[in-house]
Amino acid sequence: MELLGSMVSVSGDPIQRLSAYMLEGLRARLERSGSVIYNKLKCEEPTSSELMSYMSVLYQICPYWKFAYVSANAVIREVMENEPRVHIIDFQIAQGSQWMLLIWALACRPGGPPLVRITGVDDSQSFHARGGGLHIVGQKLAEFAKAHNVPFEFHAAAMSGCEVERENLGVRPGEALAVNFPYVLHHMPDESVSTQNHRDRLLRLVKSLSPKAVTLVEQESNTNTSSFLPRFEETLEYYTAMFESIEAAGRPRNDKQRIRAEENCVARDIVNMIACEETERVERHELLGKWRARLSMAGFTQYPLSCSVTDAVVGMLREYDQNYRHEESDGALYLRWKNRRMSSSSAWR
Repeated sequence: MELLGSMVSVSGDPIQRLSAYMLEGLRARLERSGSVIYNKLKCEEPTSSELMSYMSVLYQICPYWKFAYVSANAVIREVMENEPRVHIIDFQIAQGSQWMLLIWALACRPGGPPLVRITGVDDSQSFHARGGGLHIVGQKLAEFAKAHNVPFEFHAAAMSGCEVERENLGVRPGEALAVNFPYVLHHMPDESVSTQNHRDRLLRLVKSLSPKAVTLVEQESNTNTSSFLPRFEETLEYYTAMFESIEAAGRPRNDKQRIRAEENCVARDIVNMIACEETERVERHELLGKWRARLSMAGFTQYPLSCSVTDAVVGMLREYDQNYRHEESDGALYLRWKNRRMSSSSAWR
């Protein structure tokens, strides 16, 4: 590790930058201070406006979040085509930007827009980035919907996904329901961590609500139950591809905005996967095959993604480096960097 310390740099090439954060994780693991360093990373957060700008940098230079938003919106728009009352439950509402795109699309619907109601489930990082609670999201979306003549209501569920119960979601009779899980289910502890198994509990809860569609986007990586060495290797392989893809945006290596974005939005996940174990390890990714098994066990059947979903993703990817590619397989869509699958998008009912 001492030798590596002189070879890595947060302003170096992709493997040097990734190695700097993996080395930090190894140091924390060796000193048995993984949770301390992880919590320190969380506590020493930048100001709200700084964190928002860092998240915005990553959103602009790589398509991982846009892939989630565009594919889920295309599914929801399709299944809600003739519905007069639409309710969307978003388990990672963040800044609510995803739904501005959908509200705009619904405003143009032949015959007029439906009544749209959105329930947002919160998380601490988004709360900090916004500089306040879910009412900020609700107000922004309400103003946007009003400007586009879309009837709109917002319901706040200010809690983590692990705490959500049916009564928190405000489901009403006569609504067509869609549920969105964008890069969030892997944070729910499963049976290998807790007997409560919130990962499967949440899926069963959502199934009991009889949604027209559930959209799931997750990183295509296998780190949930892996022992340390396979998990280290998987993290190295996956994030090598991610750092290479960020590099392709062409930002200078000493670009402070990109460095801070990687430190605050990517490094904490890497440190957590390398340094932490048991309940302290919250980054627990699974491959789509495993998610497929979990959703099937909860009673869902897969809703094959149509060509309109694929077309929306293909259109979005034109804004980015040509090494980003889409792949259609078994009714789902994958976002790839070169030959590596990075994320999967699937829909269920």
